[in-house]
Amino acid sequence: MEPTLTDLKITVWPDGREEGNANIHTLKCAPARGTLARASAACTELLKMSRPFRPVPADMFCTDVYGGPQQALITGTFKGARVWAQFSATNGCQIARAKRISFLLPGFATAAGA
Repeated sequence: MEPTLTDLKITVWPDGREEGNANIHTLKCAPARGTLARASAACTELLKMSRPFRPVPADMFCTDVYGGPQQALITGTFKGARVWAQFSATNGCQIARAKRISFLLPGFATAAGA
C-alpha cells in the first residue's frame, strides 16, 4: 500500500440511522475519483488537513445545541492511516466537527447552522 493512499467510504443518514435511508459515496485521491460529487476539489481540500477525522477531546466542554438527527460514518484510509469516524449533530462540538469536513458529507445540513 502506498503511504499517501486516501480511499474513503462515506455513509450519510440525513434523517438518522433509525430511518435507514443511507446515502453512500466513495472518494479516492491521487488521482481523484469516486462517487462523491466534486471529487477533485474534495481531495484538494481534504489533503490540506492534518487530522480531519479527529474526535472531540473527552474533556471538551460543548454547547448543548441539537442540530438534528443526521449521522455519518467515514471508513477507509486517509494518507495511509486507517479511518473509522462517526459524525452527528448532537451538540455544538459535534456540529463544528462535522462542519469542518462538510464537503465530504452531502445531505448533512444542521438545523443549528453552527
